[in-house]
Amino acid sequence: MTDVISLTGLVKTFGRGSGATRALDGLDLVVAPGEVHGLLGPNGAGKSTTLRILLSLLRPDAGQVRLFGRDAWRDAVALHRRLAYVPGDVALWPDLSGGQVLAMLTKLRGAGGEPKRLPELLERFDLDPGKKGRAYSKGNRQKVMLVAAFASDAELLVLDEPTSGLDPLMEAEFRACLAEEKARGRTILLSSHILSEVEAVCDRVSIVRRGRVAESGTLAELRHLTRTLVRAEVERLPAGFERFPGLHEVRITEIGRSAGEGPVAAGGGGSVESRAEAGGGAAIGAAADAGAGAAPGGGVRLECTVDTDQLSALMVALGAEGIRSLTSRPPTLEELFLRHYAA
Repeated sequence: MTDVISLTGLVKTFGRGSGATRALDGLDLVVAPGEVHGLLGPNGAGKSTTLRILLSLLRPDAGQVRLFGRDAWRDAVALHRRLAYVPGDVALWPDLSGGQVLAMLTKLRGAGGEPKRLPELLERFDLDPGKKGRAYSKGNRQKVMLVAAFASDAELLVLDEPTSGLDPLMEAEFRACLAEEKARGRTILLSSHILSEVEAVCDRVSIVRRGRVAESGTLAELRHLTRTLVRAEVERLPAGFERFPGLHEVRITEIGRSAGEGPVAAGGGGSVESRAEAGGGAAIGAAADAGAGAAPGGGVRLECTVDTDQLSALMVALGAEGIRSLTSRPPTLEELFLRHYAA
């Protein structure tokens, strides 16, 4: 099956000489049919440049751009009838009403008549189509393009920060519409800085860093490559806990210690959390020794992150020592994102 989007080795530089800026530096991206793909990255990472090249608004210096298996630049007119684009900052014709803009966009795609879903979407997004473009707020201008995109029969939706300017109620409506389009099998490329939005609806995520895709995959795949947060209360820590592999950011506290004493630590100078990475087994071991001596009925509270391949072994080890409570969760998309940019 032909990929809907295929970007290979994209390079784009703005300016010349010492003042030149390399916006894209060999970026690769593939979006399969029916996939909702999230494109993440901070300002300046290259997301918007990537979308402008995809839409033939910019020419790359090098690389290949294909849409539906065809050359995106040579066949731009035909291909644009098969997609709908929503920019992050919408500009409308000031003397045209919202309804006239919607009708014109429908004709540009070669469709005849009013889209069947238009009245429903106007109501859902609380948009008055009779107002002139100059009278719309930023959020209402955004709504015009969102309604146009969702009402169309376009096979591909390209959404660049689409909820910019929307209030929380309209953001929720947007997410509901996005979930419906996903269920219908539409292909969607969503560029967004709202990580919860991407996490809720996207099948795959690509993290863009310095003009390249630093990581790409499903959320499950990306989480598998990182660590799981574990919080537990146990009777005591396992023997040899200081030699347990794959633990990071370890924090151990005796239950019942006064709030002023804080976490158990080897000597003074801060918590185990701040010293475990640097001190390795020695720092963890000192805390484990202190935790192992907890008074009967007290117990130990453990908080750490653990490499995915060591999670099962940690659960078994803690279970042998009498677990009172246990929570574990995979990293959020925000944590995955920040980990890439903190590296």
